[in-house]
Amino acid sequence: MTTLTLVLVAVAAAAWYVQQQRRPGAGASAAAEARRLRTPLIRLADLMGIRTAAGQRARRFATGAIGEKATARLLRTLARQGWVILHDLQLPTGQTNLDHLAIAPSGRVFLIDTKLWTGDHDVHLRGSRLFHGNLDVDDRLDGLRRGTRTVANLLRCPVHPVAAMHQAPVRRDGLSVGNIRIVPADALCARLRAMSRHADHFSSQAEIAARATRLLLPYGTSR
Repeated sequence: MTTLTLVLVAVAAAAWYVQQQRRPGAGASAAAEARRLRTPLIRLADLMGIRTAAGQRARRFATGAIGEKATARLLRTLARQGWVILHDLQLPTGQTNLDHLAIAPSGRVFLIDTKLWTGDHDVHLRGSRLFHGNLDVDDRLDGLRRGTRTVANLLRCPVHPVAAMHQAPVRRDGLSVGNIRIVPADALCARLRAMSRHADHFSSQAEIAARATRLLLPYGTSR
């Protein structure tokens, strides 16, 4: 190996070690997957300008983590107004993560999925399916659909799915794809407040929050 290559290998290995340290909070699972994929060899390839499938996947997960952190910052406004906000939760199976759970003072529960898509194309409906420009992206809501059903069963109350859209333009009042509401990220808090005015079940916010914290642990937490 040349001296430059050895230096690059050392830098990639050091960066990988530092990145492996788990950081809990919004975007933790996406960031962890990006770190897992960015092995020293993949980092070396990136440094040398070599594109790899693992490197591209790592970049997508890293982008997802950035979006989740941005949504978490927006939700701080609701937390200051008495909402219970939980980030990056794992289902009991431990195989799926939930981006954000928001429990309103009224007791209404919202499962929020962050989407950070390129702003080059708008997000719209064609019939009952979701499109990003000319690309059918309806299946990208499947995780939110499954998560909503599972969380509703666990918490024993209705759960309202919401997708917070960053960058990609979407009409200001949002879109509905089945029971999923898609809203511009900068309108997220206003839309959640509007949708949460009345309770739709008999459990209090405190009761729902207690169930959520017991059954939906932070990502990476062992039972």
